[in-house]
Amino acid sequence: MTQLPRIVVLATGGTIAGAAGNSASSARYQAATVPVSSLLAAVPALQSVARIEAEQVAQVDSKDMTFTLWQTLAARVEHWSAQPDVAGIVITHGTDTLEETAMALHLTQSCPVPVVMTAAMRPSTSLSADGPLNLLDAVRVAAHPDARGKGVLVVLNQQIHAARDVAKAHTSAVDAFVSACGPLGFVQDDYVRFARAPRAAWVIGPMPAAWPMVEIVASYAQPGRVAVDALVRAGVAGLVVAAAGNGSVHEVLAEALADAAAAGVAVVRSSRTGAGHVAVPPQLSPAGGAFVSATDLNPYKARVLLALALAADAGLARDPARLQAVFANA
Repeated sequence: MTQLPRIVVLATGGTIAGAAGNSASSARYQAATVPVSSLLAAVPALQSVARIEAEQVAQVDSKDMTFTLWQTLAARVEHWSAQPDVAGIVITHGTDTLEETAMALHLTQSCPVPVVMTAAMRPSTSLSADGPLNLLDAVRVAAHPDARGKGVLVVLNQQIHAARDVAKAHTSAVDAFVSACGPLGFVQDDYVRFARAPRAAWVIGPMPAAWPMVEIVASYAQPGRVAVDALVRAGVAGLVVAAAGNGSVHEVLAEALADAAAAGVAVVRSSRTGAGHVAVPPQLSPAGGAFVSATDLNPYKARVLLALALAADAGLARDPARLQAVFANA
């Protein structure tokens, strides 16, 4: 008889581990209260899919995610992926910052086994909790041979997404997570199908021990420059601007950002629209707001990449052409 694959579940909390006072409540609940042992016990079908080993890495509401926890999580992923009999790793996480954690792991981990993140939009006590099926599907994907070599994956609502592309696009719907080019594949019962391949995984380097300060500012009607100037005085290393449309930055904000760039701050333009590619300017000069393009990364993913890039090479802040190449590769 063929032995079931060994899958490790790393739990970090979130709504999937949340509980409410009554089963009719799906919005008023306490996140990160249910231990991973209880989450697994609620899905007996897991026993026919894989041999499960679980570790409670953290128990937090993901709105409170930190770089320190990312470092801990990365270390546990590295530990378990190095075990010769581990076929895959599943990470349970809150939905609020899942896309950021997924991006950070995707850019820093080169694992020989699939790493699959999952979550839930409704707490475990809800009448129609989505967590149990999401967890089962994530284990199915992690155990599937076609999931290898695709970077970090995200599985929710019977869909498989690439960490680089996926984003939370709704406050409460179970299909809150979307990718601009659509999911990579689907899960239905024990059938796992990849409909397309993701962009080739690109690792920028290991998870850093110390993170540079990188913040997000936004462009909108009649902005001021107070926030940018204050961040520069505070020692910010990089700024991502959530720009309008195709990376358009208000002239007042562009002037402030140009001054920041002249002071050695890396400036990257993303779009607040939620989809689309920000055009790369013909000349990467801060003059007139022609800053580095985040390509199609949203501001939150662009912030993660910029922080990792500057942690690996602080000189990128004064070399926009090389920094643009980093964003083109990611």
